[in-house]
Amino acid sequence: HPFVVIFLFLSWSCPPSPPPPPLPPESLLPPRPGRRQAPNLGRESGAAGSDRYRKADTVSAPLNCCINPSILSADFVNLEAELARISNADAVHVDVMDNHFVPNLTIGLPVVERLQKVSPVPLDAHLMIANADRWAPMFADAGLDSVTFHVEASDAPIKLARELRARGSKAGMALRPATPVEPYLDMLSELDMLLIMTVEPGFGGQAFLDVMLPKIRRARAAVEGSGVNVAIQVDGGITEETIVRAAEAGANVFVAGSAVYGQPSPADAVESLRKNGQLAFARAASTTSREA
Repeated sequence: HPFVVIFLFLSWSCPPSPPPPPLPPESLLPPRPGRRQAPNLGRESGAAGSDRYRKADTVSAPLNCCINPSILSADFVNLEAELARISNADAVHVDVMDNHFVPNLTIGLPVVERLQKVSPVPLDAHLMIANADRWAPMFADAGLDSVTFHVEASDAPIKLARELRARGSKAGMALRPATPVEPYLDMLSELDMLLIMTVEPGFGGQAFLDVMLPKIRRARAAVEGSGVNVAIQVDGGITEETIVRAAEAGANVFVAGSAVYGQPSPADAVESLRKNGQLAFARAASTTSREA
């Protein structure tokens, strides 16, 4: 057929497109306008971290209790106003769902880009989407402080974490409840945050899974033993009660949806959660000191 002949001729005669140039080192990247970035965590093994997650820039310093409210429980009619109600939070947790990786659909990159322009606090994106290797870097390009992908949705998690950092975002990696943490402990130095899901991802308002507490403890022990300053985030079922158990187990960044936006004053709820978490840190430290 003549059309087939022409197509094959063009396919053979046209040289392939050259590969895209590699990304420059992070130090050579220009600053991205509009980025609301928290202090650097320290990204190499043994590097000092940020006082956003610890009380001093040393890996052995006491942990800070960070509260990242999830806008999944906010009023979607006016997200800008909802963000203003949590201006005392450490970051805002943005749940991105694609109805493929999880059975729910929320918001995509265009909405996240607009939120980035109006948010009074840094954006912490949690990508519950398939094909994370393709899509996650675009969220880093949008100027987000932190981008977390699910390891179950990535074919090359180390490469992806490095690409997120190269594009100016902190790199977070999430594990579903059934995904063990042990296979990924050797890549802690590639991460800024490890997210341990304490519910099945996809919907808000679920009950906290206490069976995840041993997993949190193992992750914290690995972080402390490795000398890298990696935050451990938990997401799902966080309340004023469950934050205590999660903090005592070793988590230090807490995603809370209805426990914040379901209260008359979300800002007061943030402070109350933070206080409970910090008290739990103090009790855990006291217990460890007595045992030593």
